Amino acid sequence: MASFHLTIKNGKKGTAATHAAYIAREDKHGKNQEKPDLVTLEHGNLPAWANGDPLYFFKMSDAEERVNGAAYRELVVALPSELTKVQRDELALECVKQQIGDKPFLFAIHSPIAALGDVPQDHLHAMWSDRVPDGIERSPSQFFKRYNTAKPELGGCKKDSGGKPPAMMKEAIKTRREKCAALQNDYLEKYGHTARVDHRTNCERGIDKEPEKHLGAAAIKIMTADEKAQIKDNRKSKKQIE
Repeated sequence: MASFHLTIKNGKKGTAATHAAYIAREDKHGKNQEKPDLVTLEHGNLPAWANGDPLYFFKMSDAEERVNGAAYRELVVALPSELTKVQRDELALECVKQQIGDKPFLFAIHSPIAALGDVPQDHLHAMWSDRVPDGIERSPSQFFKRYNTAKPELGGCKKDSGGKPPAMMKEAIKTRREKCAALQNDYLEKYGHTARVDHRTNCERGIDKEPEKHLGAAAIKIMTADEKAQIKDNRKSKKQIE
């Protein structure tokens, strides 16, 4: 059954290259890992100096962004299991266009098998730079410098994330969630499924039930059979409520 999950993360300077390699399933030597859960890998909107290499782009972000600046941002979204791989790829690309626009990005779809339930858990990792391309050619060092309002050609690419008050940022995240849920529901309807997702919390939906916490493979591994059965029963009850 389709369920909604979306998180937004900020990556500090020095972590972008490592995280890009992680979602691309490449090790520190640039060789592909044996990771069968990587099913789709795409990138776009890179500046000319990156030569079509998103890992190099994020390496330069680590090197050239200011000390306290975000070297990347990341969106993690669960994808509906009802859709086929081709349909999920289509949805993911549309989601990236909607959420990231024309900024430099790298995205991957991972499909690991759930530690509890033995079903694939398809999800999107999309990481991007908040530097907005403006058509001006720059070197890597200039690209990540502070924007020059009077003479843009002398400064770096402008960031569109700085200086926003907490209330505005909170509202922006809410809008992202609403748009992402609406897009997923459009695709579910488009491909003939009755399932729908809802971006609201249980409290906002009038459901008197605590959301299930992410357990992780390590925690599930040490559970007893009875404990696992109880979690599965709780999930069935939740589906009946929804």
